[in-house]
Amino acid sequence: MNHSRSIEEAVRGFGMDTITLAGPLKAKLQAMREAGFSQVMLKANDLVGHPEGWQAAVREVRESGLRGTGFQVLRDFEGLSGHLHEYKLDIAKTMLQMCAALGSKVLLVCSSTSAHASQDLDHHARDLRKLAMLALPLGIRIAYEGLSWGRTVNEYTTAWDVVCRADCPNLGIGLDSFHMLAAKTPLDALADIDPDKIFLVQLSDFLWQEARTFEERMTTARTYRVFPGEGVHTPQIIELVQALDRMGYVGDHSFEVFNDDYQQMPLPMVCDRARRSALWLAEDVLRRSLPLPGQLRLRTA
Repeated sequence: MNHSRSIEEAVRGFGMDTITLAGPLKAKLQAMREAGFSQVMLKANDLVGHPEGWQAAVREVRESGLRGTGFQVLRDFEGLSGHLHEYKLDIAKTMLQMCAALGSKVLLVCSSTSAHASQDLDHHARDLRKLAMLALPLGIRIAYEGLSWGRTVNEYTTAWDVVCRADCPNLGIGLDSFHMLAAKTPLDALADIDPDKIFLVQLSDFLWQEARTFEERMTTARTYRVFPGEGVHTPQIIELVQALDRMGYVGDHSFEVFNDDYQQMPLPMVCDRARRSALWLAEDVLRRSLPLPGQLRLRTA
């Protein structure tokens, strides 16, 4: 087995998010492939922002050979009524159409931040069940993620409660390490989750210990995330990934790293950081003994 093939095997199950990289979609996809990744998490702007139209973007993704980890993101969907609900339902149908065109099997839905949304969890569950039923004929699963600044649902435990209330086969939970770290939700509650209902795991860290307010969490999440192993929550990242592994989670891990500095760096350099993070997680965290904090920074590709 050659070196490039061994890297690809090691990072299988890990993917990058296009939001981390600057530049045109085609260049992002190429840089990911050259770094050894086989999958990509795509966002709506990748399609609608393409100079030749969204269908040209779909062709580029399919021609790249990268598998779509998922498609994001439907925001502020659940808990609305009347014309607001009908409006968001129409938006959701378009998102599902784009997701299906890409061949992505997962649509990410973030918990609502809208002041117009009900705080009744049963209402949220009904809306998500309706969305899941629309996705079912398309072969799409809905991953519901609790934003750490969500108005009603801002922890993964509450998101799981809503998923259970909805009780729909293609509705599950999306876990994002940033939101779990920011909200300081204990990881022992993971034991209550059916691993088959975890449809996506997004991984990132950040560079300070706390983000106390919703405003701090939003600012940090959108500009200061780093790859696992680069931040100050390495022990918690290790605990999370190993806990999911013990539970029997065999799905994808995607690096959702919003970082203004990385947006100013050449694509290969950012992708190399992602590759080192994936290799560290695959080889040291999931297959070997517990690594020491900071070990990632000492590794060479």
